[in-house]
Amino acid sequence: MRHARTGATAALIAAALVLPAPIALAAEGEAAGTAAGDVRVTPRTASPGDTVTVSTTACGKETYGKGESVAGGKFHLLPGDRKGVLTGEYRLPKDAASGTDTVTLKCPPRKKMTATYRISGRPNGAVDAGFGGAAGKEGEFGLGWLLAGAAVAGGALRMRRRAAGAGARA
Repeated sequence: MRHARTGATAALIAAALVLPAPIALAAEGEAAGTAAGDVRVTPRTASPGDTVTVSTTACGKETYGKGESVAGGKFHLLPGDRKGVLTGEYRLPKDAASGTDTVTLKCPPRKKMTATYRISGRPNGAVDAGFGGAAGKEGEFGLGWLLAGAAVAGGALRMRRRAAGAGARA
């Protein structure tokens, strides 16, 4: 019976260590941006004050385009890091309302594309909550690792108490 409980404890500890990984991968995928047709808006969920980057391949060989965000205003599209990609960026105002924002891009002679993304009223990323300055250190020890450590310590303590209790009875 004791071995069955030890196995269950080990399974819980393993789950606590493995569960944070898919969450981190999902967050990375979200941060990379998502294409809406030939328009890519990064990040897909921005907070007021964030810089939003918009890129497109739909302009073909053109080296210039114009863009306009309902929340962020007008911006220019200029050649990006890769051939055939035009990129522009703008900063969301601090008072931008939560919801969705529409970005419209125009390229000569008469190409027009739109994309939407979310504006979140809450901060994007880590927030300094007084636990040792975790803000801005998302890749380091986070809540998942804290929970995993607590699970390991709790399991070890429980096994130690059981071993001490079994020795006292014998």
